[in-house]
Amino acid sequence: MHFNIVAFAVPLFMLFIGLEYVYTKRKGKNYFQFAESVANLNVGICERLLDVFTTALFFYWFDYVHRHFALFVIQPGFWGWLALFLLTDLVWYWYHRLAHEINVFWAVHVVHHQSEDFNYTVSARITVFQALVRCGFWSILPLLGFPAPMLTVFLLIHGLYPFFIHTQAIGKLGWLEYVLVTPSHHRVHHSSNPEYLDKNYGDVLIIWDKLFGTFTPEKTTPVYGLTKNLNSYSFLWQHFHFPLELAYACKKARSLKQVLRILFGKPDDLDPTNRDVLERALLSRKPQLTYTPQLKRYVTVQTAVSITILFITALLEQYMSGLQLWLISAFIIISLINTGAILEQKQWILYLEYARLLLVALAILLYYPGTYTATALLAVALLLILLHRPAKRYYFNLLYTT
Repeated sequence: MHFNIVAFAVPLFMLFIGLEYVYTKRKGKNYFQFAESVANLNVGICERLLDVFTTALFFYWFDYVHRHFALFVIQPGFWGWLALFLLTDLVWYWYHRLAHEINVFWAVHVVHHQSEDFNYTVSARITVFQALVRCGFWSILPLLGFPAPMLTVFLLIHGLYPFFIHTQAIGKLGWLEYVLVTPSHHRVHHSSNPEYLDKNYGDVLIIWDKLFGTFTPEKTTPVYGLTKNLNSYSFLWQHFHFPLELAYACKKARSLKQVLRILFGKPDDLDPTNRDVLERALLSRKPQLTYTPQLKRYVTVQTAVSITILFITALLEQYMSGLQLWLISAFIIISLINTGAILEQKQWILYLEYARLLLVALAILLYYPGTYTATALLAVALLLILLHRPAKRYYFNLLYTT
């Protein structure tokens, strides 16, 4: 059997999230909000799921750049690994800094900063779009001469460290504060306090921030989230609100020069009322959301099922056909959209449930083709159509009625 061992990162990270939750609760700290945590995990589930399709592409891209354009020949060894570590961290610093300073890059990075919590679930808020942009920045490494296998292995290891700095449970770490990016440093980075904005971009080493003048120590209590928070748990809105804001701003622009200034300008220079206009046009929210115990249980189970399916899919991806992967991916992504819509208490969620049932029916028909299977599934579909109204009433009363 050829398992994808990277898949074990999923249960490992969930273990640490659970440990942090239990520890902070015993300390009497309220660092986890239910809806925030679910929304954070939803983003991470989607990114890891799409990694199944993109990781190989990244490897082949790095290999192509190395084979055709490498400036030097670098072999694995102590000095080679040390150089790769320092250069990877330096490239990350500049990717991260530019992701905060240029709108087209902020459009994919903003999702990571939307949570008003700060705990290990926040580390999951990485989009596949952000991974694509990072891949572009990291392309300089095979260009310099680092072979794709060496680079891929190191990026997997390098990517573990940032998970552990997304926490309030760890205080300052003495002399390590002078060398490494610590939880204290990263709390500053995720805060919306005016004195903390655009600071502490480092990934592993804090020396780059000190060298380039973007370092600030943690002094006052951080307030987490954006300077203008979303106040939304919609999976789709979290991913696409800022690209839509950019598109709306570009539509109002009077010249190509203004469009370029919008796309490559700073997020601070974008008109903040653009989001207000888009929210009025595209979103409809209840003024105050309350979650029933049964809603929380349903969302919790649905999230747990998505994580379990993700783990099994990532672990066994080499044994799955393209059709199987697409069916599973569609089921998970619809589930993530559904979860966000439930947290927003939308009325159209029932149609997403039907979409998931349709995918399950297709999977059953795929594995057990035949007249009897098709007849049974058709009978279930007709029954659902006949019972649509009472089922809808029961479903909404179960989730939304206290």
